[in-house]
Amino acid sequence: MSVPLPAHRRLPRSLYLHIPFCHRRCFYCDFPVVPLGDQADGSRSPSVEHYLALLLQDLDAAPVGPPLSTLYIGGGTPSLLSPEQLGRLLGAVRCHWGLAPGAEVTLEMDPASFDQQRLESVLTLGVNRVSLGGQSFDDAVLAGLGRRHRAEQLREACGWLQQAQRAGLLQSWSLDLIVNLPDQTVQHWGWELEQAMEQAPPHLSIYDLIVEPGTVFERRHRAGQLNLPEQDFAADQLEYTHSRLALAGYGHYEISSWALPGHVSRHNRSYWSGAGWWAFGLGATSGVGGERLVRPRTRDAYSSWVQHHAGHQGGDPALMPPLEDLLLVGLRRREGVDLLWLQRSGLWKSSQPLVMWLQQALKPWLEQGLAVLTKERLRLPAPAGFGLSNAVLADLLLALERAEPSAPTG
Repeated sequence: MSVPLPAHRRLPRSLYLHIPFCHRRCFYCDFPVVPLGDQADGSRSPSVEHYLALLLQDLDAAPVGPPLSTLYIGGGTPSLLSPEQLGRLLGAVRCHWGLAPGAEVTLEMDPASFDQQRLESVLTLGVNRVSLGGQSFDDAVLAGLGRRHRAEQLREACGWLQQAQRAGLLQSWSLDLIVNLPDQTVQHWGWELEQAMEQAPPHLSIYDLIVEPGTVFERRHRAGQLNLPEQDFAADQLEYTHSRLALAGYGHYEISSWALPGHVSRHNRSYWSGAGWWAFGLGATSGVGGERLVRPRTRDAYSSWVQHHAGHQGGDPALMPPLEDLLLVGLRRREGVDLLWLQRSGLWKSSQPLVMWLQQALKPWLEQGLAVLTKERLRLPAPAGFGLSNAVLADLLLALERAEPSAPTG
């Protein structure tokens, strides 16, 4: 039975489904994942079948809303699932919400988890966008990251995606890379970028390595075995990446995202715009109204949670997200934050005009040109502003915390 929600607010039109299974846990990964071994196949795994039953139970109890504009199936390695298993998931989504005409349906895929026939079978189910977890074109780097695939498999997978796009079977696809790795040089990163562009992906997601607690990399870092680049080096890498990809026609539309015209990730933009989204599965985070809800990160805890709270999304769609959330996600985007909309939303409670308050809170950054403020918008210019976004956002949050009680609150 679906959880009822008020109808007077616009309900989310984006959905995230988490498939936690993967072949192995990479050395940098702190996601809620369940490694099954290098030879695993979802169609032969009782663990996968049990999890899918839980996920479908969770989904079936969800609030009913309008047809979805975007669906993202992430993980883990969702491409470990068989086409039949993916078909069941997509069928449940269509029955519960429906997919709007032209909906973006993304599946994360690992180069070592599928062949061309499997890809074609997946695309016939309605998947029209693929996010390919490449990370590197260097076999030594891939081994050092704990990845299962090798560069030859990555290039082969890119070729299949190119063919599918040319044949009209696939609308778009994205390639993931990781930058600022241990011992990485400017020359090596330049080579990685050239290898990536040779594959002609319509979209690139390039993430800074973050050493997360509990990972293999974190243990090595504490032992002094991880030679990480300095912050200045990382800023130079971002500037080079921005310039090189601009020459190739890619727009830097979000801190970690570049796209050719017409190929931005609509699903990810729903996060960065402050719009709400449904989310289901192990460790999945939903964003409905003014609240984010994180489901349990272990299988036993998630199973128990589903029995008592299936379908729950946490927030009230009648509420707006907190002001600080809208500022933080908005500043990830090239266009920044729409200040006029924020003023109209009623989230800014102070008698002091929002623009004037921002001028004071971000004065050093504005003077250095690392933040840009007009009456209509606040944004961080790429690449320099994007490169220092964490420091800018930290100052902004600190200023919000220090604001008088009548000033901004969520």
